[in-house]
Amino acid sequence: MDLQLLAGAFVALIALINPIQKIFVVTSLQEQFSGKDLRYLSFKASLTALIILLFFLFLGHLIFNYVFHIQLYAFQVTCGVVLFYNGINGLQKGAFLQVDRNVKLADLTAVPVAMPMIAGPATITAVVTFPAHYGKLITILAIFLALAVNLLLMIFARSIGKLFARFNLMNALIRITGLIVATIGVQMVFNGITTFIGSIHPLG
Repeated sequence: MDLQLLAGAFVALIALINPIQKIFVVTSLQEQFSGKDLRYLSFKASLTALIILLFFLFLGHLIFNYVFHIQLYAFQVTCGVVLFYNGINGLQKGAFLQVDRNVKLADLTAVPVAMPMIAGPATITAVVTFPAHYGKLITILAIFLALAVNLLLMIFARSIGKLFARFNLMNALIRITGLIVATIGVQMVFNGITTFIGSIHPLG
């Protein structure tokens, strides 16, 4: 196994999953839910995200090309727009997730925490396209490693959030993360456009 390829796939997935964002999500919920509830949320959302990513890894091309007849570049552009919107929200509002006081924990686990916050549009696009470059086995291992790191940070999010708050870093880091997420969204749009142009160039 090529450890350099595994490291490359892992780093790319970690950047797209964005565990720092999940720290802010969990800390934003700590006033409404207990520590036990948030740990349950972290585990259940991570498991759900794993199932979603493995589903798209094995069946993504089939679904896009033969079921819905969607080209990957169209999915990239759409997902890029969604990411950009989410990033701008974090940048402007200083929060990635705002929920009603009466919301139930089960209503948050699958949507929006598991999807699109962990298994988001950028991550789904990555697991569909990564096997062509990294291989399927390395992509699977990278998914497990990235989700494990993300889960670990979610479990300790309350302690990490307190540390950030002590040094008055929370608000600034949320907005910086929002900017990064928005930038990744813009890059995905450019990548989709580039892929589209490349697909029609031979016809020109």
